[in-house]
Amino acid sequence: MIKAKPKPLDEILEYIQPYENILIVGCGGCVSVCLAGGQKEVNILITELEFALRDTQSNKQFKGYTVERQCNEAFLTEIDEFAEETDCMLSMACGAGIQLLAERYPHIPVFPAVNTIAIGVDRDIGLYEERCRACGECVLAYTAGICPVTRCAKGLFNGPCGGTQGDKCEISPEIPCAWCEIYERLKAQNRLEDILKIRKPMEWRDQIQRKFVQKGYEKRYLKED
Repeated sequence: MIKAKPKPLDEILEYIQPYENILIVGCGGCVSVCLAGGQKEVNILITELEFALRDTQSNKQFKGYTVERQCNEAFLTEIDEFAEETDCMLSMACGAGIQLLAERYPHIPVFPAVNTIAIGVDRDIGLYEERCRACGECVLAYTAGICPVTRCAKGLFNGPCGGTQGDKCEISPEIPCAWCEIYERLKAQNRLEDILKIRKPMEWRDQIQRKFVQKGYEKRYLKED
């Protein structure tokens, strides 16, 4: 699930400085689960902003509204009723949700109120760990479910580097070597032959925006040549 953290309050105050009627839009999806952008966090941000501006002669008015998901335009129609009286919006969604909100209301400045950090797992309440970079070329089948892109400091696809110290990364003795862990897990599963399946270097495609169609929807979206 996507993980995010709130932006510093000073940065948000800088965004909204020229505006008076500000709508803070939360998301009930990933950022809500990781305690960064749900309705509770919307209310907290409004309180923090009002408190920070208490000694100024600010006329700023804050409203908060949370949609089920900001990354799906069908849910954004709920915000239409606020748009005409809004000078700017603060989005508490992930980077994708922020961009879709800005696309729907191109005449209204939309600012991020959170930093999108990673796709990760929940370790505990408020404690998360990155596990995926959404690289589009998943190799977990060959690496025993351990991602070399996120777990290896160098993102190596085909074994450890020469700096491995025992089973630790050269970056820090506190960091396990991802490829040592991959080796041990494959060995325990009697699948060591998979470590010999050399993978081609990652094709980042010059960072061109990716678009994909799920299986079963090809006829709907893809034109035949």
